[in-house]
Amino acid sequence: MSVPGDEIGPPDLPAGPPVEPATTGTPDGLDRLWTPHRMTYISGQDRPEGGYEQPAGCPFCRAPAQTGDDSLVVARGESVFVVLNLYPYNPGHLLVCPYRHVADYTDLDPAETGELAVYTQTAMRVIRQVSSAHGFNLGMNQGGVAGAGIAAHLHQHVVPRWGGDANFMPVVARTKVLPQLLTDTRDLLAAAWPTTPPR
Repeated sequence: MSVPGDEIGPPDLPAGPPVEPATTGTPDGLDRLWTPHRMTYISGQDRPEGGYEQPAGCPFCRAPAQTGDDSLVVARGESVFVVLNLYPYNPGHLLVCPYRHVADYTDLDPAETGELAVYTQTAMRVIRQVSSAHGFNLGMNQGGVAGAGIAAHLHQHVVPRWGGDANFMPVVARTKVLPQLLTDTRDLLAAAWPTTPPR
């Protein structure tokens, strides 16, 4: 039995054209958002031949030497630096890394430990100033079994969060929508970073 209001869409609009069947697979009615840049990460295309275990192949060891648009470094300290994540969870996702190629948090010396903490705090302040983040996820994955993609070089994640940022795209489509180019995000964050070293 039909009840008024049960119909889908306004009753005065004509039905759209029939959907043509797909040439392969079963049509599911979903649109596609293609993110081919992610294939470099997924396929390991940029993974160095010897892996990330040695400093020569480690992107965190190479990052401080990059310049111009190739560089995603936001700030540099004496013992640590801050770089945008090349594959961010959210816009402004930063990594605080020691310059030294060290895997375990317990292997940091006191100066590295202190500066890593101070630069993490500064990253949070700068992101709040630039993009009004509502909160943050902070953390480091120690070891491959703990989820570290590059376990050989310690890095602290600073992931800004906003109310509603976990929308349907990552849940349903396993796709994150990033509204800004990484170099533009880097420029905004670098411009807002304090010119005197944080203490």
